[in-house]
Amino acid sequence: MRIRPDETSGVLHPENLTRYAARWIDPDPAVRDVVDTYWHVRWHLDEGEVVDQTIVDLPAVTLTVEAGDVPADLVVTGLHRRAWQRRIAGSGDVFAVRLRPAGLAVLSALRPQDLADATTPLTGGIDDGLRALLARIAAAGTPDDRARVADALVAERLRAHPPSPAHLLANEVLDELRSRAYRRTGTPLAEHFAVSERSIQRALSATLGIGPKQAARRIRLQEAARAIAVHGDDDLAEIAVELGYADQAHLTSDFRAATGTTPGAYRRQLRQLAGQRQSGNAL
Repeated sequence: MRIRPDETSGVLHPENLTRYAARWIDPDPAVRDVVDTYWHVRWHLDEGEVVDQTIVDLPAVTLTVEAGDVPADLVVTGLHRRAWQRRIAGSGDVFAVRLRPAGLAVLSALRPQDLADATTPLTGGIDDGLRALLARIAAAGTPDDRARVADALVAERLRAHPPSPAHLLANEVLDELRSRAYRRTGTPLAEHFAVSERSIQRALSATLGIGPKQAARRIRLQEAARAIAVHGDDDLAEIAVELGYADQAHLTSDFRAATGTTPGAYRRQLRQLAGQRQSGNAL
């Protein structure tokens, strides 16, 4: 299923998704405690062309199998506190496994703190078990074949290392935070899940390396970037209110801190790029 520019993908300048032939691949329901989604991108840029793609990612660890003009063949990407950039040039192909919070402990000995703010090549000695798993996925042919191999390997790991109740709680908390992105009020998380606030804090810290406030902020930033890109004429103050910010100034401050630019400047970039594309198509 193609990733549409109007979906929540975390990709700033989401029109690039059409150039990358980006698509989602659903995991088997049996591995949903570990895998949020698979995705695949393939690109072929003109000689000398470089795209610095900015990403505001979901609070998640992502495993990738890569080929072509890429930094490494097997990679694990941790949570980033700010938007981060991936330089894209030449030709390449990436198959990714985006994990749910419980997933890292099932598949790896690495901790989320080991991976924070980094994209780490899985060289020998970092996590040989995880490297072997990704190598087996890489050996499959098509992206769909890789997804099915990943399903089988993850299911095998799940049987050997089932997630703890605390890690499953982290899954549920992140799902709830994603569902609340456009809700201004709601039952406190601790009350909603009938646990203590400390239990929620510990669950997310152990699986993501952050707390619920930081996770909620990241989710809102993803939605803010999507809303600005998709609803280009909507008032920024209205977007801020819909996403639960106190006001437009709060949205602007949060967006600038994460991406290095303001919502207004980002909107102007999008319009400028759209105008350039239209001019190019008219030639």
